[in-house]
Amino acid sequence: MRWVLGVEYDGSRFCGWQIQDGTRTVQGVVEAALSRVADAPVRVHCAGRTDSGVHALQQVIHFDSLARRKPDAWVFGANANLPASVSILWARPVDDDFHARFSALRRHYRYIILNRPMRPAIAANGLSWDYRPLDETRMAAAAAELVGEHDFSSFRAYACQAKSPLRTINQLTVQRQGPLVVIDVIANAFLHHMVRNLAGVLMAIGAGEQPVRWVREVLAARDRQSGGVTAPAGGLYFIHAAYPDRFCLPPYPALAAWLSAGSELSVTCAREE
Repeated sequence: MRWVLGVEYDGSRFCGWQIQDGTRTVQGVVEAALSRVADAPVRVHCAGRTDSGVHALQQVIHFDSLARRKPDAWVFGANANLPASVSILWARPVDDDFHARFSALRRHYRYIILNRPMRPAIAANGLSWDYRPLDETRMAAAAAELVGEHDFSSFRAYACQAKSPLRTINQLTVQRQGPLVVIDVIANAFLHHMVRNLAGVLMAIGAGEQPVRWVREVLAARDRQSGGVTAPAGGLYFIHAAYPDRFCLPPYPALAAWLSAGSELSVTCAREE
């Protein structure tokens, strides 16, 4: 039987999602916990692999198992064997044609910047900090230039293994809530470090170091060297993945509203055909 699960985690405690020899990863601890519940080896597949230090509110994974378990057994059994920084939110049986990665229509990431002169003492691993005054209006104007299908070569890491740099951004917004500047980006898929590189460019523009038109120049260059710094990992969250309605997966995670600090973000990354 194929199972689909929602997973929440604090990525600051791990060397990314994907299993790597000799390092502690989210996939590694999740597979170990589920294997204990199944009493057999379990291999999971995810909607979007996250880098070291990146968090998730509702990563979506799937796995196959011959073990006869109820949904609550997968959830509570796995959580009993997981570290406090990882939590299984829900589990549901799903058709065999479901794939956490390939069935996803879109992914939604959020980047959160604490914008004040003083560094954070609370939740420091869950925020990016920028002491420079950021103009979110300039950042939003630049972000609008990136919506649609483009060659995002200037925003991909050198180690990116994607076959094509073409990606479609459905929505890219920048909004402020008090000292927090929140960047939301929804796309069909993402390149390695793409969101953090987008954030780095937008932050440089917001700080007045570059004009708004610079984002078009970076995009047209198709060269990572033109794109400035990669923003820190700590402020990045994998929020949600959208799937066709027929899979009947749980909706948008409620915790996402709390992470936006009460701002009324017009994000509608829900299930659809």
